[in-house]
Amino acid sequence: MKLSYHGHSIVKIQTNDHTILIDPFITGNTLTDLIVENEKPDVILLTHGHNDHVGDTVEIAKAADALVVAPNELAIYLGLQGLNTHGMNIGGAKEFDFGTVKFTKAFHSSSYQTEENEFIYTGMPAGILFTAENKTIYHAGDTSLFGDMKMIGERHPIDVAFLPIGDNFTMGPEDAAYAVELLNPKVAIPVHFNTFPPIKQDPQNFKELVENHEVKIMAPGDVFEC
Repeated sequence: MKLSYHGHSIVKIQTNDHTILIDPFITGNTLTDLIVENEKPDVILLTHGHNDHVGDTVEIAKAADALVVAPNELAIYLGLQGLNTHGMNIGGAKEFDFGTVKFTKAFHSSSYQTEENEFIYTGMPAGILFTAENKTIYHAGDTSLFGDMKMIGERHPIDVAFLPIGDNFTMGPEDAAYAVELLNPKVAIPVHFNTFPPIKQDPQNFKELVENHEVKIMAPGDVFEC
């Protein structure tokens, strides 16, 4: 399995047979190396409805005929835009042909702002546990620190955890470092930082705060094989 990071919270998972794209915020993301027209994923996974996570989902999914798996209300909304969607909710898991998806809780908010500045309620925000090829990847989405991360790590041994460190809207480096202790992943990778001024962070600070766990700082476009 190959994992790549593409700025903000974009993660791409390449299994033997499928390409899975998480939170494809490309247009307006000055840190990403991706080009919308070049992305042809089989599946798009979304953590919540904020525009900097839904991003270019509609354009990419239509062009690639990709399945979009998202929290239920967000899946319904995107389905009304003509996408092939599958709605899920927190605590639920489903085995697909590309792997198993389970949504976890995330403490945040979730709405989509239209071009007319209408705010659409998009359900509860979530984290994602993705399992395929005997590997489990945890994408925490946008969240604060919460105690049940310990339970998540105990019940789902995590190979790689993608954790937000930007502060202001999510965990900052200190809370994210404590989250690593609770989740106990083999590798922790920081995301959701430096895209906008309020979430400016030095990921090296996060790495230095983490004890007894491997931290891998990835630049946009970097690939990690697990």
